[in-house]
Amino acid sequence: MSQPALRAEGRALRVSLWVSAITAAGALILGVLSGTRIIVFDGAYMGIGLILSAVSLTASSASAAGPTRRFPFGRDALTPFVVLIQGIAVAATLLVAAADAVLVIRDGGAPVSAAIIAVYGAVTAAVGFLVAWWMRRAAPDSDLAGAEIAQWRAGAILSVMMVLGAGVALILQGQGLVDAALYVDPVLVLIACLILAYIPVGLIRSGLNELLEGAPSKEIDAAITEAVHAVRKQYGLQEPLIRSGKVGRKLYVEVDFVVAGSEWNIGQEDAVRRAVVAELEPLGLDVWAYVALTADPTLFE
Repeated sequence: MSQPALRAEGRALRVSLWVSAITAAGALILGVLSGTRIIVFDGAYMGIGLILSAVSLTASSASAAGPTRRFPFGRDALTPFVVLIQGIAVAATLLVAAADAVLVIRDGGAPVSAAIIAVYGAVTAAVGFLVAWWMRRAAPDSDLAGAEIAQWRAGAILSVMMVLGAGVALILQGQGLVDAALYVDPVLVLIACLILAYIPVGLIRSGLNELLEGAPSKEIDAAITEAVHAVRKQYGLQEPLIRSGKVGRKLYVEVDFVVAGSEWNIGQEDAVRRAVVAELEPLGLDVWAYVALTADPTLFE
């Protein structure tokens, strides 16, 4: 990733950190004072996001430092590791919130102020969608920013659910169904947990895939295939064997071509490698390319 992209990532993460701090503090104070579980849950969710934003910012700085004597290949693995931790933390938050909501329903529900929920939900939904939109524009190629965006969108969706739930509570109270309105708060929490479940699943899957050196996304894989085949046509080479993996900003690409050994030299192999790297530059990743020209296809195995 280029230096401007790294600076953009850091700036986006810092903005996310400060907005999370302000919003989480306000949510927890309002939720506790009003006795509204859905707002307390939202504040706790953002509080978790605040901690993870700080971790993401630290990981961004560490991985951007590049290789060191102790870490000769850099610390890019911190990125998927942090993404995995974010997924686990969000999953744990949803499970705790769902369990609490079930207990409240079992105990007969809880009274809430529909007006407070509606106003709070509208404000936080606007903040969440706005921050997610800005971060996507500010750091479009950052995995860490992408994880933050997923959290902000999830929070915004939760806020929309709060507004809808407040409307339901007002209707029930207007119809004289006060007892039914007692269950709106915990039911909202359960619905929100179900809707947001895809967020931690996606984060955990993405983080594990990179930590286990799995294949990159379909989009990156397609770009690698297109780049290699462009070079193959340029140099008149046969179909190659391509292996690739992505860890944080680092993209590993191994390309093996079978050639007639007497017709190629090291300088030509270097030229093919440089061409592959050049074709992959538009991806904006730190490409570690290994290109081999060999007369022995058994070496591919």
